[in-house]
Amino acid sequence: MSDVNTEGGGWRPATRYPDPGVISLDPSFDKYRLPLAAVERLATGCRWSEGPVWFGDGRYLLWSDIPNNRIMRWDEVTEAVSEFRKPSNFANGQTRDRQGRLITCEHGGRRVTRTEYDGAITVLIDSYEGKRLSSPNDSVVKSDGSIWFTDPPFGILGNYEGWKAEPELGQNVYRFDPETGSASIVADDVLGPNGLAFSPDEHKLYVVESRGVPNRKILAYDVESDGKAITNKRVLIDAGAGTPDGFRIDVDGNLWCGWGMGSEDLDGVMIFAPDGAPIGRIVLPERCANLCFGGRANSRLFMAASQSVYALYVNVPGVRGG
Repeated sequence: MSDVNTEGGGWRPATRYPDPGVISLDPSFDKYRLPLAAVERLATGCRWSEGPVWFGDGRYLLWSDIPNNRIMRWDEVTEAVSEFRKPSNFANGQTRDRQGRLITCEHGGRRVTRTEYDGAITVLIDSYEGKRLSSPNDSVVKSDGSIWFTDPPFGILGNYEGWKAEPELGQNVYRFDPETGSASIVADDVLGPNGLAFSPDEHKLYVVESRGVPNRKILAYDVESDGKAITNKRVLIDAGAGTPDGFRIDVDGNLWCGWGMGSEDLDGVMIFAPDGAPIGRIVLPERCANLCFGGRANSRLFMAASQSVYALYVNVPGVRGG
């Protein structure tokens, strides 16, 4: 077992329904709220929670605790928390491929890996044109099986979330084809590429620009008809004082974005309509770094937030493959 506790520390859940921490910023968000659902804290005691990914076939959640160099596991049936993998090579963002295998971005290994059905780890990519990747941050798997991931230098800037090193490549967004082993740079003009996700029809790719000037942004691109390149870069959301990090998309095309830092008034999750308009907010006592959809109907939102992991049932399923 781990030293992560599930008692919740000083945090207490909402004592009344509907949860006052689930806020409609626009009437269009009302239909996504469940009046008898509240934010729950599943675990706490991590150093920096990231990369949640749901395994419905096993009814468990995995997430990264980056500075502690481990991947954690929460069991839906028993609610037990345990270590899934340690060391994890400072794992960060995680998702599943279309065959259900775990895809992991590793700061320490400076690579993207796949965990096979038998638990063996396959290195998918750790270099590009003879140069080492920096510190893969987050990934998403397209319906054609290709893995798209961001590679900023955040994990090699010091020894807290990886091993300090000099970057050998630029800050790129990559497309990797696991069938052929080929990789390509789809974007090299994002300042600090971070979270990313496709629209439900996969006609758009969204990417967080976490070192945008003067503010962080969520960028939108059009996906070319061949599904292998992107064009028409534009700003979908200017985050202002906010700090978007990882995010996922629901089946209606709304963006559910980890948010916070800089002010307690910003901590939690922001929800945006497909046109970028803010429609809802989930208030948390910690900055949310990343999230995923899961649960029986893929409509339970799991939020990795600083030292803890939270969950909330919502009235819309997430897009599968994210």
